[in-house]
Amino acid sequence: MALALNEYGRPVIILREQESKSRLRGLDAHKSNIAAGVAVSRILRTSLGPKGTDKMLQSPDADITISTFFTDLSLSNDGATILEQMDVDNQIGKLMVELSRSQDYEIGDGTTGVVVMAGALLEQAERLLERGIHPIRVAEGFEISSRIAVDHLEQISHKFEFNATNIEPLVQTCMTTLSSKIVNRCKRSLAEIAVKGVMAVADLERKDVNLDLIKVEGKVGGKLEDTELIYGIIVDKDMSHPQMPKQIEDAKIAILTCPFEPQSLRPSIRLTLIPLRSSKLYVSKRRSTSTRWFKDARGCLVGFPLSPVWINLSDVGATLVICQWGFDDEANHLLMHRNLPAVRWVGGVELELIAIATGGRIVPRFQELTPEKLGKAGLVREKAFGTTKDRMLYIEHCANSRAVTVFIRGGNKMMIEETKRSIHDALCVARNLIRNNSIVYGGGAAEISCSIAVEAAADKYPGVEQYAIRAFADALDSVPMALAENSGLQPIETLSAVKAQQIKENNPCCGIDCNDAGTNDMREQNVFETLIGKQQQILLATQVVKMILKIDDVISPSDY
Repeated sequence: MALALNEYGRPVIILREQESKSRLRGLDAHKSNIAAGVAVSRILRTSLGPKGTDKMLQSPDADITISTFFTDLSLSNDGATILEQMDVDNQIGKLMVELSRSQDYEIGDGTTGVVVMAGALLEQAERLLERGIHPIRVAEGFEISSRIAVDHLEQISHKFEFNATNIEPLVQTCMTTLSSKIVNRCKRSLAEIAVKGVMAVADLERKDVNLDLIKVEGKVGGKLEDTELIYGIIVDKDMSHPQMPKQIEDAKIAILTCPFEPQSLRPSIRLTLIPLRSSKLYVSKRRSTSTRWFKDARGCLVGFPLSPVWINLSDVGATLVICQWGFDDEANHLLMHRNLPAVRWVGGVELELIAIATGGRIVPRFQELTPEKLGKAGLVREKAFGTTKDRMLYIEHCANSRAVTVFIRGGNKMMIEETKRSIHDALCVARNLIRNNSIVYGGGAAEISCSIAVEAAADKYPGVEQYAIRAFADALDSVPMALAENSGLQPIETLSAVKAQQIKENNPCCGIDCNDAGTNDMREQNVFETLIGKQQQILLATQVVKMILKIDDVISPSDY
């Protein structure tokens, strides 16, 4: 097994002597597949835990990318992000990538740990295969072990009560997630922002959270500590005209998805030309909100009917227009002249969030615009950043606070993007706790406790499954060993001491003291993980390993 770079500079997993083998069968196929999966797992192993390291990738255009999108310089140790950007050609390697992606979609956290656990299971499975145990029996033993481990996690879990005034347990669990991120120096404030944002949009009666109602926006500049939670929506747009008001109180917002253009002059429109000397008297007698007056080159006033657009906006009482489409300079001038601020080219997703936050309705046609469909916000303001021309629109104090925005600040784009991913993980953890308020203790404590339970249960199975069950217990120890190794500790000695302490004290809270806090009791260190996240890791890793073990023939297209 080796890593090489393709013509674009991306790392590619290569099996030795693969070019001379067109078809693999039996034990050779199993070993080849296991080697590919273990190679991917070892890449992420050093990124596990609060002391985990980062990965650097190179984009096709030779830009340096540190495990994130192939754009500018970026940094991340998120397992799903690393695997997402790697160019993995091996099919088993792609299964490991899908494994991390599935954990990310379902739970949002634990994407590195699930791949590390799957790699450890594959290593243990290879040893059993070399001893002559059939892969199906190994898969069956792993399935039995996973059920034992999941049930044991349920037994050692703890439930906690929380409400809108007591969010400390949620904050502590989110802080554990953020401890392994680059933003860990601000983990307390970011965890509080994530929890408050989730609580703002959560339906506690149904125990459901729609994360689509939480918008995560970022702007380069300021410090990470300046990140804030806005009970409203921030739009990366400014007013369409520089002379429009920059702040509107008690705004009534018309949310439009129809083209916003003034009615063009046609031959059927009757123009009224009158001498300028009698214009004041005529206009005073014929004054109407439906007529627009201009002075021509001869000094006469020219009047033509205004489009129903302008009449309708004035009649319904709109004080701000937010439009999905653009409008030309003439429309912009008319809006500014009528003292009606407007924002153009707003995205569809942002329009939906604005409608939810302000309690307004999205209007597809001007004829349907009524006062009841206007959104309401206590304050709409345009804010400038630094010495640049960057401006953003804040829509705050909304009628419905069930749509919020996490506004991230940072010194560069790298920090902004990594903070967005970290906030996403924290939001997912808070959502999972609202769905199921059971927690287990982190720092490898849950894995060590499960390993002890699975090892003890192995004696109840007289068949060859007993070997697979014991191997599963050894694989569970890979997570705490990786945590100890990444923290600069002696992995074997540390794991042995913690496991002996758990058995002696019957305390499933003992884990790896990665932060050198002086105690390995994770309850005292407030290191928590969600129960459903940990259970999902074990179940997903076992399923993928079983799938790989059932492959006994690798057929390439060149064989036929």
